[in-house]
Amino acid sequence: MEGRAAASGPQPRGPDDGAAGAWHALPVEAVLSALEASDGGLTAAEARRRRDRFGPNRLPRPRRPGVLRLYLRQFKNPLVYLLLLATLVSLGVGELADALFIFLVLQFNAAIGALQEWKAQRSAAALDALIRDVAVARRDGVWVELDAPELVPGDIVKLETGARIAADLRLLDGQELLADESLLTGESVPVGKMPGETLPQDLPAAERRNQLFAGTTLLSGRALGVVVGTGRATEIGRIAQALAEGEGEAPPLIRRLEHFGRVIGIATLAMILVLATVQILQGLPLITVFLVAVALAVAAIPEGLPVAITVALAIATNRMLRRKVIVRALPAVEGLGACTVIATDKTGTLTQNELTVKRLLLIEDGARPLRIDISGSGYQTEGAASRDGAPLTDAMAAGLDALGASAALCNEASLRLTDDGPVHLGDTVDVAFLVLAAKLGIDQEALRRDQRILARIPYEPQQRFAAAYTATTAAYTAGAAEDRAMAHLKGAAEVILPRCRDIDQEQVMAAADRLAADGFRVLAVARGAVSAEAALSRDAGALRGLELLGIVGLIDPVRPEVPAAVAACGGAGISVRMVTGDHPQTALAIARELGLASDMAEVLTGRDLQSLEATPAAFDRRVAQARVFARVEPIQKLAIVDSLHRAGEVVAVTGDGVNDAPALSAAAIGVAMGRGGTDVARGAADLILADDNFASIVGGIEEGRVAYDNVRKLIYLLITTGLGEIVLFLLAILAGLPVPLFAAQLLWLNLVTNGIQDVALAFEKGEPGILKRRPRPPSQALFDRRMVAQVLVAGIYMGAVGFAFFFWCLERGLSETEARNLLLLLMVMFENVQAMNARSERRSIFRVALSANWFLVAAVAGAHGLHLLAGFTPGLAEVLDVRPTALADWALVGGLALSLILVMELYKRLAPWPESDG
Repeated sequence: MEGRAAASGPQPRGPDDGAAGAWHALPVEAVLSALEASDGGLTAAEARRRRDRFGPNRLPRPRRPGVLRLYLRQFKNPLVYLLLLATLVSLGVGELADALFIFLVLQFNAAIGALQEWKAQRSAAALDALIRDVAVARRDGVWVELDAPELVPGDIVKLETGARIAADLRLLDGQELLADESLLTGESVPVGKMPGETLPQDLPAAERRNQLFAGTTLLSGRALGVVVGTGRATEIGRIAQALAEGEGEAPPLIRRLEHFGRVIGIATLAMILVLATVQILQGLPLITVFLVAVALAVAAIPEGLPVAITVALAIATNRMLRRKVIVRALPAVEGLGACTVIATDKTGTLTQNELTVKRLLLIEDGARPLRIDISGSGYQTEGAASRDGAPLTDAMAAGLDALGASAALCNEASLRLTDDGPVHLGDTVDVAFLVLAAKLGIDQEALRRDQRILARIPYEPQQRFAAAYTATTAAYTAGAAEDRAMAHLKGAAEVILPRCRDIDQEQVMAAADRLAADGFRVLAVARGAVSAEAALSRDAGALRGLELLGIVGLIDPVRPEVPAAVAACGGAGISVRMVTGDHPQTALAIARELGLASDMAEVLTGRDLQSLEATPAAFDRRVAQARVFARVEPIQKLAIVDSLHRAGEVVAVTGDGVNDAPALSAAAIGVAMGRGGTDVARGAADLILADDNFASIVGGIEEGRVAYDNVRKLIYLLITTGLGEIVLFLLAILAGLPVPLFAAQLLWLNLVTNGIQDVALAFEKGEPGILKRRPRPPSQALFDRRMVAQVLVAGIYMGAVGFAFFFWCLERGLSETEARNLLLLLMVMFENVQAMNARSERRSIFRVALSANWFLVAAVAGAHGLHLLAGFTPGLAEVLDVRPTALADWALVGGLALSLILVMELYKRLAPWPESDG
């Protein structure tokens, strides 16, 4: 495959070349020749030229609506249609000023709504940009990690289990390959792939077994391929445009709120119909009755609630991002508030994921372990081996060299030493072994030149070991490698030891257990001769009678911030369970350090789970009791999650592998790793940890609870103010008083309240002790008993006091115009005060610092100032029928409005609701 050849046959496909091609019908050599590619990969300069020619490897994204479309979408609302009708009616009866005002109100509300949606849309787009799709490609002869859009036709890429395919590929090599092509073909059954085949030209994509396609997923195996199509020139590119034009469905929370708004709307309209009937019977003109009914409907029905909540959740996603949590699904923001259990991985989440080989056990006489210590930390290659501080004997050094060489050959990572320090790529265990080899003085380049890799058995969680088959390059070149090969293995001690000869398995396993009990991650390394036929067929059954080279202890230190985060979870009523594939003793040692568990009675192994499968009740009981799950297979993780769900828990699950996807999907909140996670895991998750850190989950839970509280505050404010206006009108009409507020005044009130103050509540910071509350019950509705009670108290009080004040003004001899002017000011001030009351459902308003939300302070001051300014504005003052207010009247009205604080303070003190309710 070395070298280049003149292009003959299919050319590298670009965006305009279509998706039809015959790459599957050509031999591998012809494919590479046509693409002017080689197994050494492209040069960086050539890759840039091809990217300029073909463009970035990116499909058309779903088009987000522009500002104009967002603006026009604000008019798709039955209440807006009523306002438009009211505008036309006002024009028809010659009320030009009223018609113009209603029109301006519509424009203002549309502009505010469009601006809010545009900001939420920008936040979502910014989060999307943080989720990187990457590929491993060979450039200038070196394997590098690239952003997927950088791939070009002719790139040589390698893939591992769980990778999402970033471009159309022709397979060059691979083993045990299974792909999920359901996105492309609709077929849910995994598809086997055969790299070496040349297929008939007229085969459909679903039958091209020598290709992998963009957008699909490699479910198992390792693969090497060459890029033959990027962007719109891929198979999925044919349908990408149709996908890009579709609109996503609203999140479930938003749909529930829309339904809630419709229910409130129907009830409100029924009440308005009753009020309108009474007004007609009182002899009011039909046009007045109609305009008041329309304005009251717009003011009272929370039609802006879904948009306001969307903005609130968008604000929460930005706050979560600052805590290193990327939100993929908006409902997951508020869903975290109900989380009761976190089932978390150990490696990389609770620990730093910087594995370092610190201790080795060389086995003397098949049973006696000789402890060897390795100095150094992290991925720095400075370090040495010693025994009790003394130099090693020649026999020990030879044993270490053999172990280091086998571990370096049974390895798919890369480690390059640069002036800026080590640069590594691949699994952390593999990288740790390469660092060990470097410390032992093994020249890895020379080793790989001397040893030809014939085949590999890649590590998979189910088998718990990896193997590489080698022959010396000299023997391979001379043809002497046709009979024998050397197998190099590394993996779990309990898997490797039974394959070894001349050892006391019980004693060696006891030594490994002691190492694990000290907190080490324990692996065994072995080697042995096998037939070339067994090597080429990757026959795992032939791996018997091996030589055990040693037991390896790797340290992965606990993240320093995790113990405090685990303790915070306990204070928040959230139980943390560790789920790991590691040795039980290793898992328990880490759990003790974190305060999760203290003895083996709290540890449940995968073997234990398997023995309990026949008795579901016992299975659920043991799962509920366990705090650590060790040597667990990925499919058992799903069983653990299901069991916890049956126990009534709301489970957040972390995962990084392709086999974690079922558990991530089944969990109430799926949390994937942003750095070490596979594409499949990220695709199945609701949240992504940008730093793979458990402490970030706790930060996300805190922000989720804050977001849920703020959503309730928005609902509380909007529903209360609408109810107050309904009560005011109901009492005034029943008492035979004049219409308390005209249509334009109601619309103004609605504009000042909903257009300025409501969204500012979404910026409210978390209340003290929010992580010390018990999780809310998952079945608890947003509009629960606490919400109903406080809405009724505040809304009825506002309406009743407004009615009494209007009645008193008229009795005092004020004209209707003067009385309405003061009543409108009172309602504006009531809503200013209620915005401050809504900042906490539990705490006194005097204990909530203004500095916790300057946006709201500015919004309240702005709304009030805007109303006062209206009385001095020619034209607007006439339309609203308002006048400047005397200071004494302003103080009187302000005192009445402030009385709402006293009422709600008494309610908060005397209400019977427990702290966890609402």
